[in-house]
Amino acid sequence: MIRCRLFLFVLVLAISSAFLAREASAVEPLYLLGITADSANNIYLADRELPGVWQLSGDKLTLYFQGSKKFRTPLNAVRCLAIDGQGRLLAGDSATRDVFRFGEDKKPVPLTSGEIGIPMGIAVNKAGDLLVADLEIHRIFKVSAAGGKPSVFAEVPAPRAVTIDKEDRLWVVSHGKDQLLRSNAEGKLEAVVSGRAFEFPSAVVVDDQGTAYVCDTYAKAIWKIPLGKQPEKWLAGEPLVSPVGLARAGTDLLVADPRAKAVFRVDAAGKANKIEWTVSQ
Repeated sequence: MIRCRLFLFVLVLAISSAFLAREASAVEPLYLLGITADSANNIYLADRELPGVWQLSGDKLTLYFQGSKKFRTPLNAVRCLAIDGQGRLLAGDSATRDVFRFGEDKKPVPLTSGEIGIPMGIAVNKAGDLLVADLEIHRIFKVSAAGGKPSVFAEVPAPRAVTIDKEDRLWVVSHGKDQLLRSNAEGKLEAVVSGRAFEFPSAVVVDDQGTAYVCDTYAKAIWKIPLGKQPEKWLAGEPLVSPVGLARAGTDLLVADPRAKAVFRVDAAGKANKIEWTVSQ
C-alpha cells in the first residue's frame, strides 16, 4: 500500500511538472489590444489576457514585461500603449487606474497615483504632456511629463482613443454623437466627422499630410478620412477579423487584431500583410 501511494505521488508530481514545463514553454500572445512603435522600428503590443507587453524586433517576439494575474497589480489590465518624446514606453492600466512609464530597467513607474479610471488611449504632445482618454468618467486628462495629478483637458462622451498630429492637435475617437473630434487653435474639440459614420471606432492615427485613419472593430475595417473630406472604407474584411489597435510605422500602418491573434502591416496602397514572428523565451 505504501509503495502504491508513493508511486501515485511520484506519478502525479511528474505529470504536474510536465504540465508546468509545457505551459512555461508555450507562452504566446493571447489577446492583443494596444500597439505602438518607436523610432528604432521596435513594435510594442499590449496583451490584455497575458497580461503584459510584448516587444517585436524584426521577427523576434519577446516578453517586454509580464504582469501578474493578481488584480490591482501593475499592468494586470493593460489596455493602451504610446511612446513619449524621449522614446520611452507608456502603458495605460485600468487595474491600477494609472499610466506607467518604463525606464531602461523595463520596470513600470506609475505617473498619476491611481487618478485615471479606465485609460483607453495615450497621446504625447510636443511639450511632453500626456493626453489620456478615460472611458470611465468621460474625460481627456492632461498629465505632465513628470507625472502628478492630472488636469481635465476636455469632457468627451466615451473616449476610446487619442492621437496627436503633426500640428500638435489632439484627435479623439468618441462613442458620442460625433465619433471623431479634433482640437482647434483654442484647444477646444470640434467634430471632424459629424454623426455616427463608424460602427465601433477603437483607434485613430493621423499621417503627416493630415489624413486620419480610424480602426472600426465591428465593421472589420480601417477608414480613411482625407483632410476636409468624408470617410471612405479603405480596408475591410479579410485578413482583418476584429481590429482594435492602430499605430503608425513610417508610411505604413500597424493593426493589432486580437481575434486573428495577429498584427498586420498595411502599406500606403491599403494592402495588409500579416507580420510573422518567432516567440523568443
